[in-house]
Amino acid sequence: MIKKIIYIALAILSLIYSVAVFMVGSGTFSFLMWIAAAIFFGFLFFMEFKNRWQKVPVFLRKVFKGMVVLGLTIFIICQGCILTHFFSMGTNNVDYIIVLGAQMRDWGPSVVYKYRLDAAIDYLNNNPNTIVVVTGGQGSNESISEGEGGKIYLVDHGISEERIVVEDRSVDTKQNIENALALIDGYDDSLKIAIVTNNFHLFRGTYIAHRLTNAKISGIAAYTEYQFLPNNMVRETFGILKDLF
Repeated sequence: MIKKIIYIALAILSLIYSVAVFMVGSGTFSFLMWIAAAIFFGFLFFMEFKNRWQKVPVFLRKVFKGMVVLGLTIFIICQGCILTHFFSMGTNNVDYIIVLGAQMRDWGPSVVYKYRLDAAIDYLNNNPNTIVVVTGGQGSNESISEGEGGKIYLVDHGISEERIVVEDRSVDTKQNIENALALIDGYDDSLKIAIVTNNFHLFRGTYIAHRLTNAKISGIAAYTEYQFLPNNMVRETFGILKDLF
């Protein structure tokens, strides 16, 4: 009985959360993860009735349980990796910071991108010799490239244009960093570079940077609204696995 209550509660919560994520209008399809979760927990709820599991061959039951355990293990490991960089503040006086792009709205940066840019502004104000590279191309649902939109936001908040380099062609995190490195004046492996992105995304950002360069890499974690952390951290698990394989 307790299992049934837990499964149906998780199914309902997942479905409600999928609607909340969809209503944000982030431009991604991550809300589908929560619909899939609702279906999964609904399936478990269904199988608990009338002892339906006993009608399934033992071999299939073991395979199913093994897949669930494997999936949970991978998920927990990935979440642990994410948390290792969750509160990173970087090091002082790096040569460059690279702000990873995120969606631009007609009225300015999305909430996720705004927090990244705000973290960059705080760092630049405290480290006046650091140059910033803002990254990101223009998506089909964006009126301006993420890199150019990031520059406008920084200038509006008091950062001198002379300290800003714009990368406006990349379409994902790897390209954000790869293209930014190509734009850095006098780039070599002795430079100190910090990756700026939201806390849930920083592990993957710095991991990719370490793969692309031998420069000294650190990370600066920007804020994320806590009600959307579950969505972002689950989605990030898939991103980590994609980068690994």
